[in-house]
Amino acid sequence: MVDLPAVLSRPGATLRYADAGGGGAGVVLIHGAGVDHAMWEPQRQALSRAGHRTVVWDLRGHGRSRLQPGVRFRAADALDDLAVLLEATGLTSPVLVGHSLGGNLGQAFVRRHPERVRGLVVVDATWNTGPLRPAERVGLRLAAPLLALVPASRLPELMARASAVTPEGIGYARSVFAAMPKAGFLDVWRATASLVEPEEGYRTPVPLALVRGARDRTGNIASAMPRWARAEGVDEQVVAAAGHLVTLDAPDATSRTLLRLLEQWGAEDRPTAQK
Repeated sequence: MVDLPAVLSRPGATLRYADAGGGGAGVVLIHGAGVDHAMWEPQRQALSRAGHRTVVWDLRGHGRSRLQPGVRFRAADALDDLAVLLEATGLTSPVLVGHSLGGNLGQAFVRRHPERVRGLVVVDATWNTGPLRPAERVGLRLAAPLLALVPASRLPELMARASAVTPEGIGYARSVFAAMPKAGFLDVWRATASLVEPEEGYRTPVPLALVRGARDRTGNIASAMPRWARAEGVDEQVVAAAGHLVTLDAPDATSRTLLRLLEQWGAEDRPTAQK
């Protein structure tokens, strides 16, 4: 696992990140809820070997990025953190690759700042702006209250089994979920749900790619992502034998998919001086 040597001081939090630097396409990897940057390690290595400038980070309250006492995780703060991270790394037009919560944050960021992003890859995340069926609305509303009923001692195992299908993925998920207090995880879950804001007719204003594990049963991803792909006129990239944590369940296939997408887009960053 790569170290996170760089530090960003933010209101209410201290963020840690790693920037590979150099030339090549700028790619910012955004992890999912309750996990950390290590979920991207196979892809970070593959992208770096291919000459892409990669940035990995831990969202506030995750991994090595700490929240100050009394500060709760909010989606608005995480979006501001992402904006400051791009400024700190000097990336003016990177490709954002976001998993789960990271994919929801990526969508929200592009919706607000399309001029700051070259492309968006959403990995195993729901469609922020898409229409919700009645059952999906109910599920979105009840998810956090139902999770709150799960004893804290059982939550890491429950989430690990829901997130991955391979021993490697389950083991990683179990360890990171166990490291996050239950109250913090529930805040993160609520923040994720808050990013779902249906808007009829909205289309992503930058190149978009959608990637999903074939065995992902988290939320409405398995049903919403195909609808999203049809609405946007893009191909859904379905990775076989992988669950929600596709990057670790099927690391090589996921890496090949990302590399192929970046090659198709011909993505290049425009680096400025580091701050």
